[in-house]
Amino acid sequence: MSEKLLEINHISKQFGGISALTDVSLEIQRGEIYALIGPNGAGKTSLFNVITGIYTPNSGEILLNGQAMTGKAPHEMANAGVARTFQNIRLFPSMSALENVMVGRHCRTSAGVIGAVFKHPKAKAEELAITNRAKELLEYVGIAKHTNTVARNLSYGDQRRLEIARALATEPVLLALDEPAAGMNHTETNSLEDLFRKIRADGVTLLLIEHDVKLVMGLCDRITVLNFGKKIAEGTPEVIKNHPEVIEAYLGVSV
Repeated sequence: MSEKLLEINHISKQFGGISALTDVSLEIQRGEIYALIGPNGAGKTSLFNVITGIYTPNSGEILLNGQAMTGKAPHEMANAGVARTFQNIRLFPSMSALENVMVGRHCRTSAGVIGAVFKHPKAKAEELAITNRAKELLEYVGIAKHTNTVARNLSYGDQRRLEIARALATEPVLLALDEPAAGMNHTETNSLEDLFRKIRADGVTLLLIEHDVKLVMGLCDRITVLNFGKKIAEGTPEVIKNHPEVIEAYLGVSV
C-alpha cells in the first residue's frame, strides 16, 4: 500500500462570493502527525470540513488510500476510516462517558433493529463487545474513573479526551483533531501530547488544527500554513518557523 494516506489536490471552496479555500493541495503520509496552522479565518476548519465530508468542494479531489472520496458524506468518510473532533465540544451531555463512546461504534456494527429489539444472541454479543471496547478506550485516554459520569459533569480537559475516545471508537486510519488543546493549561497540554504520540504509535495517522504553536512545533512531523484560504508554506517545523511569509501572516510585518 502507498505511503500516501490522504491526498488533497487543488481543493477550492466558495460560499457565495467568498472564497474560503483556493487551490489547496497537500499530502499526508501514513503514520505522520500533520498540522494545519494559520491566523483566524485562514480556512483551516473549512478544509477540515471538506476532508470529513461536511462540505463538498467546488473543485479539486480528495483521495484516501488512493480511493476517490470527493463529495462523500460524513458517514461515508467515517466508514472509510476518517474520524474527527470539533473545535466546540460536541458530546451528548446527558449521556455517560461510556455511552458517548459506545455511540462511536455504530459504523462498525452489523446487528439491526430487529435483532436488538428481540435480543438476538448475535445482537447481545455485539452489544457486549461494544461495551467492552468503550471501556478499553476510556482507559486508553485516561478517564476510566469517569466511565459512568454524565458527560456534562466532566472537566473541560476530560471532555476533550472523551471526544477523542469516541472518535477512536470508529477505528480510524486518520484522526482529525480541531484545536484539541484549546483552553488547556501547560500540564494538560503536555499530557495530551503524550496521548497523541501513543495514538500514532498504535498506527493511527493524526491531522490537527492547533493554535498552540509550541505544541505543534514539538509534536508534528510536517506542517501546512494557510492564510486567506491559500497555502503559503509547507514543511518541517524548522522550515515553517523560519518562513518569511508565515512570520508575516502571524505578525503582520514582512521580514
